Amino acid sequence: MCGRFTLTADPEQLRQAFSWLGISHDTTPRYNIAPTQPVAVVPNDGKNQLDYYLWGLIPSWAKDPQIGSRMINARAETLAEKPSFRSAFRRRRCLILADGFFEWQQVPGRKAKLPMYIQLNSQQPFAFAGLWESWHSPDGLRILSCTIITTQPNELMQGIHNRMPVILPPEAYPLWLDPGEPAASALQELLRPYPAGEMQARPVSYQVNNPANDSPECLAPNEQ
Repeated sequence: MCGRFTLTADPEQLRQAFSWLGISHDTTPRYNIAPTQPVAVVPNDGKNQLDYYLWGLIPSWAKDPQIGSRMINARAETLAEKPSFRSAFRRRRCLILADGFFEWQQVPGRKAKLPMYIQLNSQQPFAFAGLWESWHSPDGLRILSCTIITTQPNELMQGIHNRMPVILPPEAYPLWLDPGEPAASALQELLRPYPAGEMQARPVSYQVNNPANDSPECLAPNEQ
């Protein structure tokens, strides 16, 4: 799964990585983004504008928005089948911006799992493949929410965890953000592991274990 990530890039770095994207929101550096918090999203509404949605998908039919805390990830292999995701897979896709993510590795001889920070070799911002939903409460409250799609691990991730988030290459953005309903087979083809040779991983501080910690110290080298 993907349960924590970062977006430390400033607006200028985001504009360089996503030159086609309108960025009008403040982008405060985030070092430990956790479920149920706002995340930077580009929905497939044809506007190509950065927005912020809650992380944890709330299906439109849900009676209780708390369900979102259990739906932070969606398995790529079953998107077209699961009632919670199949409609969004057809119609409501998004990019979720990041520049790194965390996973916890079981290390022989250690009781506590070791937090690992994974980035692109370039250390540049990238985009997870995501789905989004709009939920309305009985009293008229509207909540926009999203989930990160996961897939099988690549060679780098295999020794860390049995899943990894889908990172989309830039050439996949137009199809994924198509406001229409592209063929499911074409969309599914995009949901593959990112090339291991273009990624790196390193152990970081146990500070990241606490979602209340959101500072550069979360990325400090793990010296234990």
